[in-house]
Amino acid sequence: MFKKTKVCASVLLAVGGGVLATSMPAFAQEAQKLERIEVTGSRIKRADAEGALPVTVITRAELEASGSTTVAEFIRNSTFASTGQFRPQSGSSAQSFSGVNLRGLGSNRTLVLVDGRRVAKAPNVGDSADMNSIPMAAVERIEILTDGASAIYGSDAIGGVVNVVLRKDFEGVHLMAGKTNPSIKGGNREEASAILGITGEKGRVVMGASRTSRDIIWVRDYPWGAPKGASSYSNHFYQAIDIGGGEYLPNISGGGSRGKAGTCDFPDKGFYVDATGRCRYDFNLVAADEAATGAKSIFARGEFRINSDWNAYLNVSSTNNTSFGRYAPVPDSILVTPGSVLANRYNFTQPVFLAHRFAAAGNRDTSTDATLTDYTAGFQGTVGSMDVDMGVRRTVSKYQEIGRGFIVKGLATAAINNGVYQVDNPFLNSDQVLKSITTTTGRDGLWAQTDYFANASFDLFQMGNGAARMYVGLDRSLQQYADIYDSLSEAGEVLGSSGSSAEGHRTVSAGTVEVLFPIMKGLEASVAGRYEKYSDYGNDFSPKVSVRYQPMRSLTLRASAGEGFRAPTLPELNQKPAFSADTVVDPRHCLADGGFTAAECETEEFQINGLRISNPALKSEKSKQWSIGAVWDVMPNLSTKLDVWHTKIHDVINFVSAQQIVDRDNGDSKLPIPEGLSIRRDPSTGAILQIVSGSSNEGVLNYGGFDASVLFSHKWAGIGNFSHELTYSRVTKAEQDGVDYNGTFGSPKHRAVLANSWKLGGFAVQYNINVIGKNGDREGDYVPTYTTHDMQFAWDTPLKGAKLILGVNNLTEKFPALVGSPYDQKPFNYYLYDAYGRQYYGRIEMKF
Repeated sequence: MFKKTKVCASVLLAVGGGVLATSMPAFAQEAQKLERIEVTGSRIKRADAEGALPVTVITRAELEASGSTTVAEFIRNSTFASTGQFRPQSGSSAQSFSGVNLRGLGSNRTLVLVDGRRVAKAPNVGDSADMNSIPMAAVERIEILTDGASAIYGSDAIGGVVNVVLRKDFEGVHLMAGKTNPSIKGGNREEASAILGITGEKGRVVMGASRTSRDIIWVRDYPWGAPKGASSYSNHFYQAIDIGGGEYLPNISGGGSRGKAGTCDFPDKGFYVDATGRCRYDFNLVAADEAATGAKSIFARGEFRINSDWNAYLNVSSTNNTSFGRYAPVPDSILVTPGSVLANRYNFTQPVFLAHRFAAAGNRDTSTDATLTDYTAGFQGTVGSMDVDMGVRRTVSKYQEIGRGFIVKGLATAAINNGVYQVDNPFLNSDQVLKSITTTTGRDGLWAQTDYFANASFDLFQMGNGAARMYVGLDRSLQQYADIYDSLSEAGEVLGSSGSSAEGHRTVSAGTVEVLFPIMKGLEASVAGRYEKYSDYGNDFSPKVSVRYQPMRSLTLRASAGEGFRAPTLPELNQKPAFSADTVVDPRHCLADGGFTAAECETEEFQINGLRISNPALKSEKSKQWSIGAVWDVMPNLSTKLDVWHTKIHDVINFVSAQQIVDRDNGDSKLPIPEGLSIRRDPSTGAILQIVSGSSNEGVLNYGGFDASVLFSHKWAGIGNFSHELTYSRVTKAEQDGVDYNGTFGSPKHRAVLANSWKLGGFAVQYNINVIGKNGDREGDYVPTYTTHDMQFAWDTPLKGAKLILGVNNLTEKFPALVGSPYDQKPFNYYLYDAYGRQYYGRIEMKF
């Protein structure tokens, strides 16, 4: 039979966190011995014990009891996602993307691993992994390390690490199908999967396939109803303000109104006249809020024993994610010039703007198609007394986006001015006219990565509680990135769409060393360090030290301290320069322009010639963090955990806007203009000729908090087994450049989950209470404490291997507080909360 490796006596009480099986565990001669395994946050294999690092392990059973259909959805609802995280939304440039954001430090500072190796970045964002690329059906457990880990894993592991461990110890066949129906209209989910596991004398294979989908949600279908949109971009003329150089800006206000174009009487199509006589457009009539998404995955893992010392392994997976989103038709303001056919028809002798909604040309529909393929092959074995693992991994993530219903600026301007496009009643325009001004946009993304790795672990010398053990690892990663927009969008010629292409490549060479010291019984320490050299910006080194002390069998004390870094991403270093007509307030430029008093120039806005660039002078962000904690088994059925943490990040990569550069040039800000960015003025008048804006290393993030949990289990004869676990996370500090945003709108101070379970024979019940703390100011945007209740019933039916699961999430149909539209034009915090209402779901499972 397929057996496991016996554990070395030197690591029976090693430090570490939750368990993480290696990508290819060795085989053994004695199955009854403890398995030596790798721990998230460490590369040294050790026994399964509570360790020196704060790691939370979510089992397969907990994933199934949550009612979540995706990994991203589960983590977003955990207490560690203090400010929520990005999820698929209609019309966004990251429409199909789901990130993971631990501690509110950002998805680009949270490292995502699969079986201990980093997941490729999504090309449509370029700085973080898409959690939708990891199929839930393939997951055995998830381990969340809430501590910095750059000393082990390198860049990005500042806020923490999410390690997804895939199924490998599985034998037989498992089939599952399920469906979820929210109480609101739309958002229905479907899921299905099939898993096959085969184990033999020479190895084992696990393979499977899965499929998930979620329907689109329209703004108009929310239970609070869609407020009637009142966009000024409808079919109305407005004053054109001359800003010099033949340039004009629209004065879209009541005072700038110059009358309707036509009657504006098409209420069924969104056009109406408001009480002031101005034409308006109801964009909520056709817009979608949450994109429709779908995912299909296939995966296989094979392990083969070559001989008693060596094994070979091969992992293959492919995940395809699709999405569809809809925005309201293109809005924009078109300059109508004197002497044109349209100007003459309305007797305009001065330039005016037509604030128009191109509804006759159709909605803006965006479809995306992304595929992530992953191949890993390697060998694991022993050379003398050394455990060796070496291999190669190839990951390719491709992204395609197609947008329909977009308008070409130059063609639309000409058609409107010469009367070819009829503005009085746009819906009378012929199909030929509409097609002559529309375009289909395109976007192609790529992240390709080839990783070579080799490592060895071996004993050094004997200490008070066993042998000191060292891990040495070498890695080399070849990374290629591209995010290419169609030429019209990149040139700024497409109304309702824009994009700046980027492409680049880099080579990353790294070395990691870790040493475990079993000083004496109950006391162990480890030191680690990682050096990474980048071909495009420089190098970094991150050290870390951790200690685990067990003064008694029921009490474990732990602490760690270290440094981390986040390398500037390929988009940040390689974004192509793009024109940007930035608006600034600058008294010097205003006075040079003429026609304004000094007092008026303090507030007068001007559109200037801007250029946005990547900044090749960027350095990495640097962090220092520490954690200290304790685990106390009060009694066999009662245990508690407490971990206090602190993270401080220097040289934060921030975008420096055109206005900030003006303020610094004028001395209104004490900060200097960063290297690579600039402002050019006319030397005689002070008028702005060009502003170059972009990202820079500046600013400090200073975060801290604690995590606590209590687990109590008990059983009663004839009644069943009970379990109650309270998990509580509190942020005590969330400072940015000295300003504490903790508790402000969008940044709750705490989150909690109380998970209760009961099991008797073939019956099980799960009841969870989820709490998100209040946030905001009662005098402004404010969200009270938000509590939801989830319940699930599971039954192992009399049919052998058949299991029926019925559940409901958000039992009391709680909806998020409405707070205007501060979140991507949504009336609630889309990252922390959802608006599905009560969600009924059912699943059926078959095991053979």
